Amino acid sequence: MNKHIISLFFVLAVLWLCNSGIYTPLLLTLGLLSVFFVIWLSLRMGIIDDESQPLHLSRKLPAYYFWLAKQIIRSNIDVVVHVWRGNQSISPCVATIPIGQQSEIGKVIYANSITLTPGTVAMNIQPDSVLIHSLTADSMQELRQGEMARQVNRLEM
Repeated sequence: MNKHIISLFFVLAVLWLCNSGIYTPLLLTLGLLSVFFVIWLSLRMGIIDDESQPLHLSRKLPAYYFWLAKQIIRSNIDVVVHVWRGNQSISPCVATIPIGQQSEIGKVIYANSITLTPGTVAMNIQPDSVLIHSLTADSMQELRQGEMARQVNRLEM
């Protein structure tokens, strides 16, 4: 828990310093008091944990973001091609795909990654599956093959 408090302190302090832009002793003191007050409130509410401060993801997150950015660009191009081709080129479908992620944050990252890639939307998350709407059957088949799930699982490890 201590590492989460320290992480929260640094995140809040850096955000405050970057957004403030004025570094007089009075404002620095008020900023420090604000950071301590938010940490105290967070501790009283019991919201400082692995889910709110996923430090275990820190090292692997940049690689996952890079992979996800490539998927988003590729999906954008795919959607544009289907828009140009017209309604005949799309085959909307809805399907339920099993979720292999064990943690809540893993499930949320998986569902959000699906929604971030154009042409697919995660509509409902269940404990062991996610309901997905896809613009094309090919996009749904790609999700069923599980590369995105494997990438999220790698991120969680």
